[in-house]
Amino acid sequence: MLKAVIVEDEYLAQEELKYLISQYSNIDVIAVFDDGLQAFKYLQGHTIDVLFLDINVPSIDGMMLAKNLHNTQKAPKVVFTTAYKEHALDAFDIEAVDYLLKPLNVERVQRVLEKLELQSVASSQPFSIPADIPTTTLPLQQQNRICIVDIKDIHYAVAKEKITEVYTQDSQYIAPYTISELVLRLPEDTFFRSHRSYCINLSKITQITPGMNSTYVVNVQHSHADIPVSRSNLKLFRTKMKL
Repeated sequence: MLKAVIVEDEYLAQEELKYLISQYSNIDVIAVFDDGLQAFKYLQGHTIDVLFLDINVPSIDGMMLAKNLHNTQKAPKVVFTTAYKEHALDAFDIEAVDYLLKPLNVERVQRVLEKLELQSVASSQPFSIPADIPTTTLPLQQQNRICIVDIKDIHYAVAKEKITEVYTQDSQYIAPYTISELVLRLPEDTFFRSHRSYCINLSKITQITPGMNSTYVVNVQHSHADIPVSRSNLKLFRTKMKL
């Protein structure tokens, strides 16, 4: 699991970013600072993977903080979150992962989080399939066997801590990685992450029922599972389902 720190001097912005990270990834936010110098002191004694960094923060501004960390031995990946466009070139110079403008766009944040997790998976695997080669099957575990499952046969998946349960019409499998990592292996035009813990095959949906707090509960073929659509994913779900 990736470890992250947020440096942001506005409380509401801190809370929004923490919420989005929790909803759309398995990244663990281990500390939040509203002051650049405090963050710098903390990072001298702690190793993290990702730094979500506002530029306009007290003591040491975010760009200066990022430049000081850039050449360190275990420099974290940096994602800038700022209202200022004019620093984008500087962000490129220090190889920032991305530059998110406020107010934050949920879909942009989601793509950045997926990019971070994909980079993490790729760096941990000595051999990987090139992104331009289409994958139509997945190797999944079932008891003591590895089964090659056609992606189009997957109905839905649900997160269970560090593994993911994958369901087809008549079988259940285990993917030995997080649901975020699974989503990156699935075609985004067919599969949708409806909730932090669920991913569904849109073509397998048989019923959509209004739930509490203006959300939906979804059912898929050959399953009695009630799959939630979280409020943060509601707009995109409606668009994909043409509701």
